[in-house]
Amino acid sequence: MLHVVCAIIVRQDGAVLACQRAAGGHLGGLWEFPGGKVEEGESPDEALIRELREELVIKVSCERAMSPVDWNYGRGPMRLLPYVCRIIAGEPQALEHAALRWCRAEDLPSLDWAAADVPVWQEYLLEQVS
Repeated sequence: MLHVVCAIIVRQDGAVLACQRAAGGHLGGLWEFPGGKVEEGESPDEALIRELREELVIKVSCERAMSPVDWNYGRGPMRLLPYVCRIIAGEPQALEHAALRWCRAEDLPSLDWAAADVPVWQEYLLEQVS
């Protein structure tokens, strides 16, 4: 099974970063939490720190893991490993994404999300209201 990490990056004011996938590629135009594949020999949090440095030019601290999401987009099974993170250096830059958007937690449902990311923002929203 492919392991993929993603970050719910929370800003000081509580806004969450959403990233729009580039048009034309797999899941093009859909919104996602940034991240990527865990490489052999990496821990999930190491992979996430590397991916966010490569994709967004930021350094983050991984504060806590959330519930994994098992999904299959027709390319084989994957396990999405989400983490709540905070930026400790840099400002996000869209090197690989079509757009970046800071959203209030309650606005997350209004975006057109990649399916595997939906349970992630749903869990995050539930945590915010409890």
